[in-house]
Amino acid sequence: MSVDEIGTDWQPDAGADEPGWDVDPDDESGVAVVAAVGRQLRAWREAAGLTAAEFGTRLGYGENLIYKVEGGRRIPRPELLDMADEVCGAGGKIAAMKKDLAEVRYPKKVRDLAKLEARAVELSSYGNHNIHGLLQTKAYTEALLATRRPAYSQEELRRLVDARMARQSIFQRDPAPEFSFVQEEVTLRRPIGGAAVMREQLEHLLEVAKLPNVEIQVMPTCRGDHPGTGGRIQVLKFADGSAVGRTDNEFGGRPVSDPKHLRILDLRHGIIQARALSPGESRAFIEQVLGET
Repeated sequence: MSVDEIGTDWQPDAGADEPGWDVDPDDESGVAVVAAVGRQLRAWREAAGLTAAEFGTRLGYGENLIYKVEGGRRIPRPELLDMADEVCGAGGKIAAMKKDLAEVRYPKKVRDLAKLEARAVELSSYGNHNIHGLLQTKAYTEALLATRRPAYSQEELRRLVDARMARQSIFQRDPAPEFSFVQEEVTLRRPIGGAAVMREQLEHLLEVAKLPNVEIQVMPTCRGDHPGTGGRIQVLKFADGSAVGRTDNEFGGRPVSDPKHLRILDLRHGIIQARALSPGESRAFIEQVLGET
């Protein structure tokens, strides 16, 4: 449930990086949306009397890329659609398709998680390795994902960072869900991205902790009597009374909704909360670590 996851055909005179992302062939809904946008773009281009080569030249990109986008094999960036709208005189109709692509440009597993988070009325999380994605700054996310091996391409890295930042719109929901985060001390001290990045990250935690619907607790390393040694725990609860949860070392690491499994996760998370520092003590602890960083 937590997500801690260029083409070579562009022409030298095309300018910047290819304006888009590769399409995941296993993402059926995403493939359908991208294909539909591509067909519409081709129809507008042909109605404007432009060949793919002419269209690409007007946009500043190669003919091959235009065929990829129109063929549904490449997800165009929003700025490409804006330029295409202007070139074709579409009066905003092409640019309006940006909304259709706003979600599918992110990996499917990220979209699935974001949809669950968007429905949740309560989110409980215990993290023992990294700071939870909903609490991360952009710089921390970039540095964290850059540690992955084999490394992400720069394009994929930007895509994943954007996706994680987009998930944080959950804090602006009205009514807002209730959040309970417990972070192991090591996640506050591991210098992901260096001292400056960590200072910004710790300051961000203190700001988020001021929200009335957010509790952030710290589990000091010296406390070994809690059931979080098996890895991360996360539980999302929904308005209809259903829930979904996950832990690293049980149930195959997959999301579960069986009430028996959820009771186990609730029990563990409750004990972890009880063993951790209180929210007030945790704020003081984070301030202390910030002063040492």
